[in-house]
Amino acid sequence: MTDPKSFLTSIFNAAVAAADPEKTIRNHLPAKPKGRTIVIGAGKGSAQMAAAFEKVWDGPIDGLVVTRYGYGARCERIEIIEAAHPVPDAAGLEASRRLLEKVRGLTSDDLVVALISGGGSALLPSPASGLTLADEIAVNEALLASGAPIAAMNTIRKHVSTIKGGRLAAAAHPARVVSLVVSDIPGDNPALVASGPTVPDTGSRADALASIAAYGMKLPASAMAHIQSSAADAPRPNDPRFAGNEVHLTASAGVSLEAAVAEAKRQGIEAVILSDAIEGEAREVGGVHAAIAREVATRNRPFAKPVLILSGGETTVTLRAKGKGGRNSEFLLAFAIGIDAVNGIDALAADTDGIDGSENNAGAFADGSTVARMRAAGVDAKAMLAGNNAWTAFNAVGDLFVPGPTGTNVNDLRAILIR
Repeated sequence: MTDPKSFLTSIFNAAVAAADPEKTIRNHLPAKPKGRTIVIGAGKGSAQMAAAFEKVWDGPIDGLVVTRYGYGARCERIEIIEAAHPVPDAAGLEASRRLLEKVRGLTSDDLVVALISGGGSALLPSPASGLTLADEIAVNEALLASGAPIAAMNTIRKHVSTIKGGRLAAAAHPARVVSLVVSDIPGDNPALVASGPTVPDTGSRADALASIAAYGMKLPASAMAHIQSSAADAPRPNDPRFAGNEVHLTASAGVSLEAAVAEAKRQGIEAVILSDAIEGEAREVGGVHAAIAREVATRNRPFAKPVLILSGGETTVTLRAKGKGGRNSEFLLAFAIGIDAVNGIDALAADTDGIDGSENNAGAFADGSTVARMRAAGVDAKAMLAGNNAWTAFNAVGDLFVPGPTGTNVNDLRAILIR
């Protein structure tokens, strides 16, 4: 193989293509209603989902979805609003207000189609009574810095909101709500994607408080007081307002990883999937993946070379400093340190939505020469990792991966080629 980066990019592209909204939504269209069809949505892939829905739905529709700045798509009948991610802003607050207004006053003859993908939590700020947008921003920042898994973060988010935790679907009652969900959650619980605006789950405020304590989160006093009160309780799955609603998982990390395996085999490389639901501290997961890659490279076990090792899921980063980066680049910097000077290993770690953290890269590439090349460029890889500054480290050697917005979001893809 002459160009491992091209191979790894083709693997990423195959994984993303498997989650293409136009393909997946067509297979999950609901029955047409007697009354109106209202399309709502939120997430980094929601605009592309809306554009796909318009193509495959042959009846009249009206709708509104919110997506990240720069992630819009051309729609004729569904309005697209853009807002901030990963930290909420006033545009997201207005989008939440308008979405709730959009579904009020419907009847049992009407249908609400909810297009939900990862990223919707930040895009739907709607603070509970007594809280402000500033409070919700502070909560979000504390969650992002905590190192808590996404399921714990979203359980907390839904207890400070008037739209998450099934509340958007409850507002649409008595209309039937059909949620089409692209999962970026390890384990694929649709109620946790975007903090479940249309899908309730069993997570309680007691669970939220336990996670706040376990991860040492410093939330605003107003938010803590709210979560400790019964006013924070979210609707339960057995609430009669959800009877008759449907939830369909249209794309997930598992399906995309299987597509990546098929593409590798098409190119003559055997592939294995470690897991589609890996969680944990990004740098620690990177170290474990590096140990597996070294074992294969040097001892030809537990997998025979050549092989592509794949994994998915969503790691977390506990912020220790204010460097630039995201969970995939931090994972990969730890991985690069772990395979330093080992020949025959090439890796890509990237978020399938096209953005890792706050910069414009989805992730980065690494190989056994990465740390040495960083050193030659005046960059200390270990110091960069200690400072949460992985973006700066990979930028210095030209190894950032920048595919642009992909229109979907099935979490992280880690692909390790051992030649």
